[in-house]
Amino acid sequence: MKLLEGKRILVTGVANRWSIAAGIARKMHEHGAQLAFTYQGERVKASVEEIAAELGGGPVIECDVSSDASLAAMRDALAAHGKLDGLVHSIAFVDKASLSGKVYEIPRDGFKLSMDVSSYSLIALVQTLRETLNDGASVLAMTYLGATQIVPNYNLAGIAKAALESIVRYLAFDLGERGIRVNAISAGPIKTASSRQVGGFSKILEIVPKVAPLKRNITIEDVGNVAVYLTSALASTITADVHFVDAGYHAMGMYPPDVTL
Repeated sequence: MKLLEGKRILVTGVANRWSIAAGIARKMHEHGAQLAFTYQGERVKASVEEIAAELGGGPVIECDVSSDASLAAMRDALAAHGKLDGLVHSIAFVDKASLSGKVYEIPRDGFKLSMDVSSYSLIALVQTLRETLNDGASVLAMTYLGATQIVPNYNLAGIAKAALESIVRYLAFDLGERGIRVNAISAGPIKTASSRQVGGFSKILEIVPKVAPLKRNITIEDVGNVAVYLTSALASTITADVHFVDAGYHAMGMYPPDVTL
């Protein structure tokens, strides 16, 4: 059974085939979705175009989410392809210097940029595409445990994700009258280009399988499966929530006493 047959979905944030957004796109394609992609910068354009070609050959459109003009141009380019039934927000940026050291050392400019790209961009996308989204559409944002709990070296990224999760709830309220659902997926640690910027990340990957109830790390395909469900009619009454895809790690209040870290 294909849960997304005939649905048109815009996926943002694909950088390469190992990106969480790429895993989501792949699973959505398997379930019949017609996909469109955005990219930012020539550095990733070819990679996104290659993935798009593999997943149905949908449009690939440049979009800088920090630019209103770029967002409007993206909307206009999408117009020729019809309305959207889904939007996947998988965009974040934090200067590497703000992923270490003390939070009180974060510069004002770095804070502004991170909050703009990582958090406000969800508002900006919905604002730009609100008339392009069909009633009953699904909006998904990617977040992480560091939004609500201290993850050393996640720092400003965690602060930005906390804002993003709050935005999810408020957008869900504002869009609910149109039946548009807004949710977040809090994925466990996955080896991606962005996650490797976090100090001690390899150690996190070692700890999770020892501690999580399911005793394993997760994959981009695991996240993709949940994204398909949340975008499908099966989740028609689910909104304003954060859904953990982390093998249960988020529920652990203390490590098991027999675990050697």
